[in-house]
Amino acid sequence: MSLVSITGLSVRLGGNTVLHHVDFTIDRGEIVTIVGPNGSGKSTLLRAIIGALRPTAGRVTHKTGLRIGYVPQKLHIDPTLPMTVRRFLDLPVRVSNAEAVAALDEAGAGALTARQMAGLSGGQFQRVLLARALLGKPDLLILDEATQGLDQPGSAAFYQKIAEVRDHLGCAVLMVSHELHVVMAASDRVVCLNGHICCQGEPEHVASAPEYRALFGTGTGGALALYRHEHSHSHDHGHDHDHTHHDHGEAAE
Repeated sequence: MSLVSITGLSVRLGGNTVLHHVDFTIDRGEIVTIVGPNGSGKSTLLRAIIGALRPTAGRVTHKTGLRIGYVPQKLHIDPTLPMTVRRFLDLPVRVSNAEAVAALDEAGAGALTARQMAGLSGGQFQRVLLARALLGKPDLLILDEATQGLDQPGSAAFYQKIAEVRDHLGCAVLMVSHELHVVMAASDRVVCLNGHICCQGEPEHVASAPEYRALFGTGTGGALALYRHEHSHSHDHGHDHDHTHHDHGEAAE
């Protein structure tokens, strides 16, 4: 059974149809990336999956007992508020030191325990948010533009960490991103969304689809190749991640 199954999903917000007739599944162990232009419904789809938004039509079904970890696009913390990384992981529910250390280590942030949240770099901050999402040992890890504001090497390193987390925990990963040149190389499946699902499949298939090219163009002449070495793992789905197609465009919801 899929972790999440969406059938005929439609969502209206403020009198506008944001999503219409979306059919979509997420299976254990796969990394799925949703791409699409501004206003295409990417964040709306995530909210529907999490349960924060009621569909106008259709249904979202979770596997019984599904645990979801969520890494937000950004989180504002008052820079004048003294708060260590360890204290942050106790919000809103206190966790044991063993749980906190294990989550930080899994996220590649084990050395940051005693650091002040306000003093972290962008990449360090996102890894702490990842650690917080991992505290509940999620079956599904959801990331909404989680690398916004990071440079390209920082983004690539973060996505590599996500792949390592998937391999170690066996969870599924669902990402929304506008960084096409990186995420196309870091995904098992790409879903191109523009109010409905335009196309989906393995990155090479989607990147060559007319619907995708109509939205994002045809190439940047090597952006993906720069990051091929960042994503060389394999897993039991048997996908080849050594993608060489070059994509173009930046669109954020």
